[in-house]
Amino acid sequence: MEARVLKLGYSPCPNDTFIFYALTHGRVESPLPVEAVLEDVETLNRWALEGRLPLTKLSYAAYGRVRDQYVALRSGGALGRGVGPLVVAKKPLGSLEGARVAIPGRNTTAFLLLSLYAEGFVPVEVRYDRIMPLVAQGEVEAGLIIHESRFTYPQYGLVKLLDLGEWWEGETGLPLPLGAILARRDLGEGLIRALDQAVRRSLEYALAHPKETLPYLKAHAQELSEEVIWAHVRTYVNGFSLDVGEEGAKAVERLFAEAEARGLLPPSQAPLFL
Repeated sequence: MEARVLKLGYSPCPNDTFIFYALTHGRVESPLPVEAVLEDVETLNRWALEGRLPLTKLSYAAYGRVRDQYVALRSGGALGRGVGPLVVAKKPLGSLEGARVAIPGRNTTAFLLLSLYAEGFVPVEVRYDRIMPLVAQGEVEAGLIIHESRFTYPQYGLVKLLDLGEWWEGETGLPLPLGAILARRDLGEGLIRALDQAVRRSLEYALAHPKETLPYLKAHAQELSEEVIWAHVRTYVNGFSLDVGEEGAKAVERLFAEAEARGLLPPSQAPLFL
């Protein structure tokens, strides 16, 4: 019988390609062969609403809508301090009230955070890598940026209006949860735990052999500058990526509680992590 192949969805951003390089290139042991499916994060978020992929990177905001079908692995996620989405514009704005704000998707954690912070803005949904050009061209008043854009927005002549990570950390004292690796619960607890360990081994391999991963990172990155690529990895890959830990889990619980209280996410009693 032909071996079962598990499809794994993640974004082409350097933090994801860094984490999954070893797993998808046969450098570490895996309980099943893994086939990489690279898509932008909002596409993966939408697919999760259909339960399309058995193993996938998701925004925590999207996870909040599929908690009964998926469970988060303890490894491979994106949480931390100084990692927040930014709101940028061509010039300072007194308020976002009535402003058209380009967003990277309604299922992203960035949009959930902005919805917790502000009301009355008009979201304009576009792919994340189109946001800064739209703002620079004056087609929208502001943009909600994620991923490598955090490091490159000044090149578009834009200014920072708001750092949603700083706001979250100031309000809660907790790290900001951005994204997680989720497994469909129907895979079964044994396989899910084995996959969690495989993801951790993959990240540990990348940390031990960073130069080996670089061609793969550059092949998929929006920004080809090695300086930007490694800044991205250093920012979004940290101790929480190896294991979400007690503090990280507490941050996710707080995010979901705040969103549920505002009616932005549905309630669920399903356990969040393995």
